[in-house]
Order: sequence, then C-alpha cells, then structure tokens
Amino acid sequence: LKPFWLKPSTGGTHSAKGASPEQAQRTQMAAIPKRIEKETQKLHQEPPPGVAAEPDKDNYRYFHINMSGPVGTPYEGGIYILELFLPEGYPMEPPKVRFLTKIYHPNIDKLGRICLDVLKDKWSPALQIRTVLLSIQALLSAPEPSDPLDTSVADHFIHNRKEAEALAVQWNSMYAKPNAP
Repeated sequence: LKPFWLKPSTGGTHSAKGASPEQAQRTQMAAIPKRIEKETQKLHQEPPPGVAAEPDKDNYRYFHINMSGPVGTPYEGGIYILELFLPEGYPMEPPKVRFLTKIYHPNIDKLGRICLDVLKDKWSPALQIRTVLLSIQALLSAPEPSDPLDTSVADHFIHNRKEAEALAVQWNSMYAKPNAP
C-alpha cells in the first residue's frame, strides 16, 4: 500500500557532486529538526510498551510502526502495522497516522484512518509521537462506538457487543498475525 500522503524527498539518495555518502548523511541529519530528532531518540531509548517505531531510512518524517494488540482485548496477540507521518507543520500540526493492517474497530475505518481526538481538535504541540501511540493503544482497549468512524461497525458494537468482539477476534487472527496478508 502507498501512504495516504506523498512522502517528500529528503535528498537522501542524491548528494552533491564529489560528496561522500557519510557527508551526504551528515547533511541530511543536520536538516532534521531538533524536536523530531529528540522524539526519535526517545522512542528508541524508551519505547512505549508493545510498540516499535522505526523512522524510514529515506524520510525522517515517516515512521513504520508495529503495535501489539492490548492484553484482554479482541486485539490481543495481534501485531498491527501502522504508518505515521509528521507534516512540515509538526508540532503545530498533528501527525498523520493510519493502520495498514485490517482491523474491526468502530473508530478505525476500512482505509485505516483513525478517529482520535489527539489527531484532530485536541492536538497540542505539547503532545509527542509517544503520546499519540499510547492514545491509539488506549483506543484499542476501549473502543468508542458512540463516536464512530465506521458506523456499521459501531452499530454492531452497540447492538451486539459480544458478536462484534468475536468478529474483531476473527479479524485479529486473519490479518494481525506475523506473516498475515
């Protein structure tokens, strides 16, 4: 799948004539805003429980995320792949995040878009990537069918929670396992 936004080029594959790969990498690293650099380091040093976040080698604003489904939920045991992108306006603008792994959840639609207040109107520059990832995990633990993104899934959760959760477990088994389609 292609990202839902264009990944801007950072110039990582092209370098000035005569520049060594090491010089080109230092130039690229120097262009990384301090805020993003610090958050990336913190994600590596103190990763949120059940989350692995790796910056893309060619674009420091794009992250590959693996998230474990929370224990005690229909998503338990699943490994969910997400993509996270920091727009040029970050941290004044929220990150863009979506699930690449199919998931049966009222607040996540078929395209993987997430209905979460911290990704929209409740975003604050004081929040960080780590906070967003923890908030997504919390949403998996406590779906909010009263504020849905996928109304048919929300209706299922509202009218027959047990059956909806059983279907979520089934999707978890089909799509959120290592080596799943």
